[in-house]
Amino acid sequence: MAEQHVRFEREGDVGLVVVDSPPLNLWTPELHADLEGALDQAQAEGVRALVLRAEGRAFTGGVDVGHFQGKTPDEADRIFQALVRVVHRLEDMPLPTLASVHALCLTWGLEIALGCDLIFASESAKFGLVEKVVGLTPAGGGPQRITERAGPARARELVMSGELFDAATLERWNVVNRVYPDDQLAEQTMKFATELAQGPTRAHAATKRLVQEAAAGGARQADGRIREIASALFDTDDLQRAVDSFLSEGPGKATFKGS
Repeated sequence: MAEQHVRFEREGDVGLVVVDSPPLNLWTPELHADLEGALDQAQAEGVRALVLRAEGRAFTGGVDVGHFQGKTPDEADRIFQALVRVVHRLEDMPLPTLASVHALCLTWGLEIALGCDLIFASESAKFGLVEKVVGLTPAGGGPQRITERAGPARARELVMSGELFDAATLERWNVVNRVYPDDQLAEQTMKFATELAQGPTRAHAATKRLVQEAAAGGARQADGRIREIASALFDTDDLQRAVDSFLSEGPGKATFKGS
């Protein structure tokens, strides 16, 4: 049996995509195929929240650069389009997605983490888009999504410097959402993901779409999609049950099924 570099796990309604390719979880075509397969399984399982995490001493040390040697622009573009496809899959999932980064996170790993709705990190985690060392700019969607979160000036600084940035700095820049002590990251990630999975996942999906509309075209563009995205929630069982529960029992008593 071929070695598996990424696996899917499930804890209740939370799905986990776990990168586990020692020693440094480097990107290879084989790892990428396993990553796509784990996302396929997550979608087929019908989970209500998804966590992306990794095993080992690094979330990822980056790409196995040997796979860049001798590549033509067309061959390189096939790699980059595959990476962007994963980012888009995470962004387009109709459920909350959360990256949990426990250690060094370089290049493609940071780029797919940026495809998640939220990034939680340990205090000792380090992040970098360091492609300049091989004469490349990040091509898996990283600069664009750093721009969305932190602004153009920070995106240029992060990429052009090629430096490693700690979690506290990227939290201050709004790239990372929350930073926890190393020994608390896994617990806090699962606690939050479980709360999301137990919540109104149809509403969470609508939130994702409104944020995407605003990021793409500003607040007015998102305003124009309210009927289609938000008002449509009144046709869901979750909303109707929650309204009834609020009126009869008070806030916070409703249960949600994602329907």
